[in-house]
Amino acid sequence: MTPDALREFCLALPQAIETFPFGEETSVFKTSGNGKIFALSPLASEPLAVSLKCDPEESIALRAEFPQVTPGYHLNKKHWVTIVLDGGVPDELVEQLLSSSHALVRPRVPRGRAS
Repeated sequence: MTPDALREFCLALPQAIETFPFGEETSVFKTSGNGKIFALSPLASEPLAVSLKCDPEESIALRAEFPQVTPGYHLNKKHWVTIVLDGGVPDELVEQLLSSSHALVRPRVPRGRAS
């Protein structure tokens, strides 16, 4: 996955915005509805890496299967993972994990009231 592909995928998710609260070198992807972060990446880094929110049980399984998946760098180690995007983790899985991270933080749509 390239930096452009990562950025494009994140921004294609509903209500996704890119911000730079930690400086211009780190892209922080949030949902505009509530401002919660679902992914962070220093897009110019070599190797490219992304941190994302993850179910704690899934995090344990991913870390056991892929050496590229580690506890979240400078983040809550229980709820975040960092993935080095060197090709060891399939792009499809990375996209699935990004979508899941987004789903964990996206604003909930209130149910309409029955009249």
